[in-house]
Amino acid sequence: MGRDVIKLNANENPYPPAPGVEAAIRGVQAEALRKYPQIDSTDLRQALADYHGLASGSVFAGNGSDEVLAFAFRAFFNSSLPVLFPEITYSFYPVWCRVFGIPYRRVPLAEGFRIDVAGYAGGNGGVVIANPNAPTGLCLERGQIEGLLRANSGSVVIIDEAYIDFGGLSSAGLTERHENLLVTQTFSKGRSLAGLRIGAAFGSPELIRTLDAVKNSFNSYPIDSVAAAAGVASLSDEAYFKKRARQIAATRERAREALEGMGFYATKSEANFLFVSHPGVDAVALQAYLKENGVLVRHFSQRGIERFLRISVGTEVQMDRLLALIEKYLQ
Repeated sequence: MGRDVIKLNANENPYPPAPGVEAAIRGVQAEALRKYPQIDSTDLRQALADYHGLASGSVFAGNGSDEVLAFAFRAFFNSSLPVLFPEITYSFYPVWCRVFGIPYRRVPLAEGFRIDVAGYAGGNGGVVIANPNAPTGLCLERGQIEGLLRANSGSVVIIDEAYIDFGGLSSAGLTERHENLLVTQTFSKGRSLAGLRIGAAFGSPELIRTLDAVKNSFNSYPIDSVAAAAGVASLSDEAYFKKRARQIAATRERAREALEGMGFYATKSEANFLFVSHPGVDAVALQAYLKENGVLVRHFSQRGIERFLRISVGTEVQMDRLLALIEKYLQ
């Protein structure tokens, strides 16, 4: 397909990171790279704490949110009772459960792919929910999350906020009132730093100390010096961050309206992707057609969503190309 492929299958940010990120990377002296980075990513943790208005002891940093989540599964899900997560959600949750020998149970979604928090009340070894959920893009409200936390006061609840930057309300501030809450985030999506692998978690000091202990037992290597510097720089440019997030959300809404006008059903995604299906279109065939014409999108074979495609939100030009191709396919 050549070099002009439009990649809308990995939920990457189509825009570059904040201008200060490049300056921060260039500012890392080559001489400094012969030394190991800060063992606890102290500067990045403090920057994250300041950004979210939390104490530094309530912040954990890791090499991408996948690593942070893996540590959290190992640290907190060690009961004989099953861990609960939605039937349709991020595919790595059951993978980590199988790797670590953690019993788990998938909770069915309500109508319209909604998460019914009542299905997670008590009698479990922990709860993990992506908010917004993946691949549906649907978000829980603050009151629903607080109800979930109260109903599971005896187990750890992980809220995975990989896509929170594009429309939802972060639960990071709730960690000061709920000691059983761990919130995970990533710099890969909203902050355009997927190539550097930076993840974070927010929770009570006790939860963070436990995460540190697990990390130092399995992988004592912290975030590298270049990534840490880029992460701090990204957090310091709030105006740029919010501008790009609003831009992506606006493009998402425009594309959703256009697709609905073509007869597609689309969830009310608050992430940087759309989750769509068409009653008269085979999703696999449409995906193949788009690929042949230089646009990559994601199809899921999982039962219940096999007729859906997940489309990452690109630039205005990229989405115009996608929409034109889909319109031509329908004709």
